[in-house]
Amino acid sequence: MRNLAVVVFFLCCCHTAGEDKPIQTFVIPHSHMDVGWVYTIQESMHAYAANVYTSVTEELSKAADRRFIAVEQEFFRLWWDTVATDAHKKQVRQLVKEGRLEFIIGGQVMHDEAVTDLDDEILQMTEGHGFLYETFGVRPQFSWHVDPFGASATTPVLFALAGFNGHLVSRIDYDLKDSMQKNKKLQFVWRGSPSLKDKQQIFTHTMDQFSYCTPSHLPFSNSSGFYWNGVALFPDPPKNGVYPNMSLPVTKDTVQAYAKTMVENIKQRAAWFRTNHVLWPWGCDKQFYNSSVQFNNMDPLMKYINQNSKEFGVTVQYATVGEYFQAIHQSDLVWEPRGSEDFLPYSTEPHQAWTGFYASRNVLKGVARQASSRLHAAETLFTRYRVSFPDGPVTKDWALDKLKALRWAVSEVQHHDGITGTESPKVADMYLRHLVQAAMGVDELLAALILLPHNLGLPSMLGSRYHKKGVHQPSEQHVIVYNPLAWNITTIVNVTVSFPTAAVFDDDGQPVPAQIQGSAHSNATYDLFIVVELGGLQHRKYLIKFSVKKCSGRKCGRTYDAEGVSFERRNICDWMKTGRRLLPVMNECYTLMFDQDTNLLHSITYLPEKRRVMVTQDFWEYHANGDAKAGPISDNYVFSANGSAVRAYEAVEMEIIPGKIVTEIRQRFYREKSDKDYAYSITTRVPECFGSGPRCHRLEQTYSLGPLRLNTEVVLRTSSSLTNNRTLYTDDNGYQMMERRYRKYTNNTLARNYFPMVRAAYIEDELSRLVLVSDRAHGVSSQADGQLEVMLHRRLWNNVPWNLGYNLTLNDSSVVRPALWMLLGSIAVTSKLYQREAIELQHRPVIMPIDQPQRSWQEKEPRGSSPVRSVVLPPNLHLLSLSIPGWSYSSDHDVHLSRLNSGKDLHSEPDYDRVLLRIMHLFEEGEDPELSKPVTINLKEVLQGIGEVKELEERSLTGTWDISRLQRWKWKTADNVKTNNKRYRRGGDQAFTVTISPKEIRTFFVHFASRSF
Repeated sequence: MRNLAVVVFFLCCCHTAGEDKPIQTFVIPHSHMDVGWVYTIQESMHAYAANVYTSVTEELSKAADRRFIAVEQEFFRLWWDTVATDAHKKQVRQLVKEGRLEFIIGGQVMHDEAVTDLDDEILQMTEGHGFLYETFGVRPQFSWHVDPFGASATTPVLFALAGFNGHLVSRIDYDLKDSMQKNKKLQFVWRGSPSLKDKQQIFTHTMDQFSYCTPSHLPFSNSSGFYWNGVALFPDPPKNGVYPNMSLPVTKDTVQAYAKTMVENIKQRAAWFRTNHVLWPWGCDKQFYNSSVQFNNMDPLMKYINQNSKEFGVTVQYATVGEYFQAIHQSDLVWEPRGSEDFLPYSTEPHQAWTGFYASRNVLKGVARQASSRLHAAETLFTRYRVSFPDGPVTKDWALDKLKALRWAVSEVQHHDGITGTESPKVADMYLRHLVQAAMGVDELLAALILLPHNLGLPSMLGSRYHKKGVHQPSEQHVIVYNPLAWNITTIVNVTVSFPTAAVFDDDGQPVPAQIQGSAHSNATYDLFIVVELGGLQHRKYLIKFSVKKCSGRKCGRTYDAEGVSFERRNICDWMKTGRRLLPVMNECYTLMFDQDTNLLHSITYLPEKRRVMVTQDFWEYHANGDAKAGPISDNYVFSANGSAVRAYEAVEMEIIPGKIVTEIRQRFYREKSDKDYAYSITTRVPECFGSGPRCHRLEQTYSLGPLRLNTEVVLRTSSSLTNNRTLYTDDNGYQMMERRYRKYTNNTLARNYFPMVRAAYIEDELSRLVLVSDRAHGVSSQADGQLEVMLHRRLWNNVPWNLGYNLTLNDSSVVRPALWMLLGSIAVTSKLYQREAIELQHRPVIMPIDQPQRSWQEKEPRGSSPVRSVVLPPNLHLLSLSIPGWSYSSDHDVHLSRLNSGKDLHSEPDYDRVLLRIMHLFEEGEDPELSKPVTINLKEVLQGIGEVKELEERSLTGTWDISRLQRWKWKTADNVKTNNKRYRRGGDQAFTVTISPKEIRTFFVHFASRSF
């Protein structure tokens, strides 16, 4: 009690002392520059973004007290590479050195926090941080996440791992922010991970109700408020420099009115915080493209306030975010800790739940994740190639350029108005174009890495072949299958072929189990399922021999020819009696029962525990209001249903294709019972168990939806007999699971109980858990007991002038084909499986057809070839990254700064010998009796399949800090927890031994011994 009294006295004294002092105001000049949204990047660069950095650089150089923060690196890098003169670059270097131009966040973009994947958040931060450190020797230490639509608990963990000392958020639920303001709880120490706890805690500042902009409605001026440069003009900036809505200049006649308004706003904000320091963001969207007008008006205004500070009770100064956080840190207060709760979902008012964007632009979300997966595969393969064949024929500069292009495109789309689907159609097309073009370049790289001979002494992957004339032989094709994961896998891949019969052989000439059947999406093609067994980071070649005619005996190899059985279309109006005629589909893990009276799934029995769960899946739709005068509307951002969901179909057809590799169930849903074409479909693949992997737990589903009818939002509803009390669990960015309890609100309860699902969601009761893992982000909810509904697609239009003016109505007429994998079983069993399943769905084997079907070739030499050695991690560790970034900076910070300050030519060749390695522990503390334990591995042994590790340096998450020199700020908390961030590595051979604890992400620079041939 005595200690508590001392703390209370300390806090009271500090608060009283703070009230006696003038309010210290940190005016932070900034420009919120969306990397996309309404205008393309090229349009924004031309209209205003380039001018921001040119004019800011020039204006900061004129007065030593001026400041500016640069946030999104994509625009800055484009300006640096294509616009900035040598004089500008010299000025920028000096401003950065003096701390007057501060890089905040430092990533390529201000990434979204709800629908982004962990891999891509880290990538875009790493891309920006690498550029900043290489170019300026600086490492961002503070965030400025002012515009993402809600705040994830994963983000503060990643920022802490990157070396940040302060985190800043803004968009959280309006009613929660009101409460936090009244109780002065907008600042806290956030422990985003329940496993890492205080080890990666970070001080967090929540912006008040004014967010990142200054008041814009002033009684004596126009609506631009403190933005004297007016409003940016598209497509071209005005030649005379006069922009629309330029505020009245600060003169002797207006300065008092401006000062009165600014001081009143400062004091209003000060009342919501515990210290007498006020962060006053001066800027908003698309500002400071004419910085001279801005500073030439703010300078005299601030001078006037400071001259009258005793009267006003306020002082003002230009500042960076770092200067503000430093003042807060020096206040030495005791802060409340916040656990791993996030700030999702996000609402701005009772009928404005920003939960629609979780499912907006499903195609873009899917392409972005596919591109990310392709990039991961190419990074790992190129790393192996460079270590093994440093002088191989794949040109290293060409290869790195291909990788950099896709890194840029994947990073770019993580913007909070990018992957969210909240951008205009032309911007969505821009993202897709950049992703597809860069992915095509990486596909060229993948082919080159595998097909070209690695050196003159070794044959190519295809070997030396010749065509044997005069002998009639069937057509054949080769495919390469690459496993981009550091686990051994046995799985089934699907190759689309044009022949009805095929036999498959591995690179030793042995027949491979396979199955062929008519395609679900085309009458002209066939699905060829092949069972592949691959070591970690291994690829293998398979030969497919085709025939137009049915084969028999040995010619078929081990390929099963599967044929389907069709069931009569069932209309929902005839569902008088159901459950009378059940049809089983079985594998070693499950028995699925399908109801022939409805053509729907009826139940699933988990065979190892003989536990049956009633499960039905079908499509429902919410109808949205398009007339703003008639009530709340749904749009790109907002979900506001015009009532409960209704069935999206009137009839269902079913076809079952029994197989020896996989049994496929195809369900087609018709809007009207007499429709010829189906509107929706579910294709469920029930695999047989092969090899050592428990892959039969996985029920693979793909869906087809669209084009939708206007103003409909379609969900896949999985209804079960589980008693979950409408509580579900969804992932934060694929990093950790969050409990989502159903809550009742005065208004808009339905939409406010939707949550983002990036990789996984599940419901459970005391006995069982039903899990869905996803290949892209969706919105998910449990609107009734035992239900798990996933919003898969949206098509909307409304007459809100703002939406119409910017073309943000989401009239998305595309056909989407997302994939979900379903698992059912006990909590203990599914806990072991679902995270790995989610990663295997994200990083499926890469299939590369390396020639078109043609007349048979015969090998001069035997097919047998030694596959590359595997790289295998324990099942609870995941190879998050294995890449060659190419940065040329020294790992020694002092050496790097010395080089930057030398004044010599700073251009240098990329470093192709430094490998970036990240390993992540998948499990939470206590999640599994064995898999949740810390894991100790010797990285020299783990990586010996790639080469001989000669040097290992542990780094911060984005690679810019030597972890031994990283000393993050410590913050006093009410529970007085002492943080221990020490990591022990011993000398000698044990220097390569590391222990990775639950939910840790460890980052290393690896140097391999050079090879010569």
